[in-house]
Amino acid sequence: MPDAHKLTHTILVVRYRFLRITDKRMCEPIINADKENDWLISYMRNVTSQAGEDGIIEKIFEIIKENDKWCVEFGAWDGKKSSNTWNLITNKGWFGVLLEGDSERYKQLLMTYKDNPKVTCINKFVEFEGLYCIDNILSKIPIPKCFDLLCIDVDGNDYHIWDSMTLYQPKVVVIEFNPSIPNDIDFIQPKNMNINQGSSLLSIFNLGREKGYELVATPIANAIFVDRQYFGLFGINDNSLSMIHKGHEYHTRLYQLYDGTLVLEGCTRLI
Repeated sequence: MPDAHKLTHTILVVRYRFLRITDKRMCEPIINADKENDWLISYMRNVTSQAGEDGIIEKIFEIIKENDKWCVEFGAWDGKKSSNTWNLITNKGWFGVLLEGDSERYKQLLMTYKDNPKVTCINKFVEFEGLYCIDNILSKIPIPKCFDLLCIDVDGNDYHIWDSMTLYQPKVVVIEFNPSIPNDIDFIQPKNMNINQGSSLLSIFNLGREKGYELVATPIANAIFVDRQYFGLFGINDNSLSMIHKGHEYHTRLYQLYDGTLVLEGCTRLI
């Protein structure tokens, strides 16, 4: 057991190192050193997306050339706000299936695409099973089984919704995770539509691998996966979370000191 003087010194060193690692300016050399693995982050660019997803998605489909130009997005809002598909549909001529459960947002969604016959707008909350699960909803639309892009953003049950999809194998999946949960924690929120907690990146990473996908980028709170058959095209040698997901600004750590004090480090505010 260290004495009080040594303990104080140790705590100060740990905090200093933490602050250095999480300071974005200090992170730049580390990020550049591993650019061969997380290089897609350099293509971050927003048209209507929230955290640079538009640019990354464009680059991914430059590499995956077998495009049918079909995209599906859950939690579509008005079709443009924080959308990962608006650029593809409006500027690239893609077909779209957009789902929004909120009735007022759905009206705005209809207005956004009222003159676009390539877009199907649906006013439903996606469920895990039954009539309104992903597979049943898409089965009524002439969309390829291996369509290009699936975006899931429902603020909580994203993991379970993707897990429920069994009849379709999109080439690329963009799915939201809870960015406050550290990379080493495997947390899956309860399978309950009335709970909105979000699941950890590690849990979604593991689910992706079970479903035949590999992680290629993580812009803030979205994990971007490609079907494993295309992964070799990206030249990524190591797609472990430590190599791909370096944005820890929302991580919160709790530890205890020998005198019983509990200390919060990292993000100390509610997100």
